[in-house]
Amino acid sequence: MNATVRDVMTTRVIALRRGAEYKDIVGVLREYRVSACPVVDDFGRVLGVVSAADLLYKETEPDRPAALLRLQWRLDEEYKARAVTAGQLMTSPAITIRPGALAIEAARIMQDRRIKRLPVVGRDGSLVGIVSRSDVLSVFERRDEEIWREVTEDVIGAVFGLKAADFEVTVRSGIVTISGSVEQRRVGLSLVSHVRHVEGVVSVRNRLSFDAE
Repeated sequence: MNATVRDVMTTRVIALRRGAEYKDIVGVLREYRVSACPVVDDFGRVLGVVSAADLLYKETEPDRPAALLRLQWRLDEEYKARAVTAGQLMTSPAITIRPGALAIEAARIMQDRRIKRLPVVGRDGSLVGIVSRSDVLSVFERRDEEIWREVTEDVIGAVFGLKAADFEVTVRSGIVTISGSVEQRRVGLSLVSHVRHVEGVVSVRNRLSFDAE
């Protein structure tokens, strides 16, 4: 069974209220040795995330760039530099994830968005945990042989009712290459999508051919 965010997330989360002041934010980040914290409202709903990078705007206030192309960058930086509360400093809206999502999905979001952690929220947007890169790395430690077995037996055979012998599947360092022929394009695309969500799969190289659209 594929691991979900609920399986790997941390439920003891250090969060800030939007009215938290600059020095208090610095103190929290230093005390708990974290680089960012979610910011929540009075009902515990996630509003954004404030990071050490946001706080650094206070320390770096370079001269205004002359180029008009950089004007918006400068205005954003000035606002951050003058901000004094978590609500003003935070990046909003926060990129969040639900506890029932697959851990591998969380890993891909963090990779695509170049962030180190995701607040985990319930249906009402309330903070229920946080998941970090280190929390989800374990899903990529799965052996290639195990991935190959699940792709051929569980996905190709059980889910799609196809003969595994009709396909060539290789797995190297979590990268799955699948070739063969399927009757319809939509079936092939659905098959690739299922393979992509197998735990431990880093990426899928689609070499399938289609007899019909």
